[in-house]
Amino acid sequence: MSEVAGRVADAFESAVREHEERWLSPLAVRSYESRGRVHPEEPCPLRTPFQRDRDRIVHSKAFRRLRHKTQVFIDPEGDHFRTRLTHTLETTGIARTVARALRLNEDLVEAIGLGHDLGHPPFGHAGEEALDELLRERFGLGFRHNEHSLRVVERLERDGRGLNLTWVVRDGILKHTGAVEPETLEGKIVRIVDRVAYINHDIDDALRAGVLSADELPNGPIELLGATGSRRIDTLVHDLVETSERVGDIAQTDEVGGAMLELRSFMFDRVYLGPDARLEHGRARATISRIFEHLVEHGSTPEDATDYIAGMTDRFALSYEGSL
Repeated sequence: MSEVAGRVADAFESAVREHEERWLSPLAVRSYESRGRVHPEEPCPLRTPFQRDRDRIVHSKAFRRLRHKTQVFIDPEGDHFRTRLTHTLETTGIARTVARALRLNEDLVEAIGLGHDLGHPPFGHAGEEALDELLRERFGLGFRHNEHSLRVVERLERDGRGLNLTWVVRDGILKHTGAVEPETLEGKIVRIVDRVAYINHDIDDALRAGVLSADELPNGPIELLGATGSRRIDTLVHDLVETSERVGDIAQTDEVGGAMLELRSFMFDRVYLGPDARLEHGRARATISRIFEHLVEHGSTPEDATDYIAGMTDRFALSYEGSL
């Protein structure tokens, strides 16, 4: 790295270390003191390890494909519905706000947030459920998008070499959902904020699509959290920050956290797994099943077929099915 050395580069790491010791909470992960990469690398003179992870994720093919992957509605009519990419950006922005307020490592939170849904298949919740059911019925396997997100960054990107991310970023990506919590507070932020983001923006999209009307939303959570998505997010973020600061962990009050979970259950019942979603689930399952069977019949292993399908965008999957 000597050819790019200079006054700023020479002092960058020491300046970051000094700043983090002055500013960050004792509970925060330090940029240069966390568990490293599987394959050791020369340090970058102008970026911390987590900034490098962020950049690798943003420049990955899987990240670019998120803009054409469904969040809730398959191939919706209208330009303002969320995609998996806009969900990722909204989650990451909110998570950084929480991390800054708690004096935790924003770069780590950002890298986890940007990478957490890289392994999501096409067709949103319906696509994930369809692929999981198909693998269980045919091969006794299964599919979870968080596990596949980790596989993307460890094995699939860069023609099989992976992105060689730091351990704590990979841990946060894997554990942003599921039974096991992340090892870091930064990872725990993304885990909760992921729900904060998708519950509220999915309500917005469901209202826009006419799947829900405002008077159908459950009264209790709406009265407590707010009548609009922005007000609910503001309430949830303030509760998360104040409660976390008080208990020394990432947590919500029972009242506010319970209201969020009530909204989540409502969305699963009425939107994600509701009557309209069941129609889309059938469409997604038929498309994924036909592609999967075609790939396996032509020599692909279940693992290879899963990798290929999970990497598809919605429109590519529909086009691929149409060509069979």
